[in-house]
Amino acid sequence: MGTPAFFHQAPRITTFDPLAQFLGASDDGRFEYSYLDAVKLAGHSCPTVASAYLMAFKALAALCPDALPERGAIAVSFQGARDQGVNGVIANVIGLITGAAGDEGFKGLGGKFHRDQLLTFNAPITGEIRFATGGRAVDVSFQPGPSFFQDTRASVQGVLSPTATDGDRRAFQVAFQERVKQILIDRRDDPSLVVVSRV
Repeated sequence: MGTPAFFHQAPRITTFDPLAQFLGASDDGRFEYSYLDAVKLAGHSCPTVASAYLMAFKALAALCPDALPERGAIAVSFQGARDQGVNGVIANVIGLITGAAGDEGFKGLGGKFHRDQLLTFNAPITGEIRFATGGRAVDVSFQPGPSFFQDTRASVQGVLSPTATDGDRRAFQVAFQERVKQILIDRRDDPSLVVVSRV
């Protein structure tokens, strides 16, 4: 499988999953996630998937600066509704990394390890998404600027045209993934792109 080189330059996220350790899926309970894992989950790479991954990376670093984030012990709340905009896609990526799920999530074993009721929507929070664990919480928001997604939509419409050539489609693919690279690589450390605030 050929993928853009920058996929492998994106930051990795390591978590501790006590359920995985308990059931023998990982001897030390550690799981490492890459951007490619998020791409496989979503079935594509786009600015939304990239922003979800980077928000998770930044939020977990701020939430658990001195320890591995514990998968299954992190509550995730969205300010908007599940079906609002791309919240569903973002929630899927964040759920992959944190284990947070809604009513459909794992109900646990012997009162432990549950993953359900950890993902909620329409929450009264300041940021777009809140990550909380152990009495600590951070809000995160993705703020690329007003024209970022408008430009993307326009370019998508162009290559969907029946007159688009193979060359047009290839040029679109390169430019589209370059936009993803801007999020994950070029602007990764830009504090104005993903805004993190302690609650």
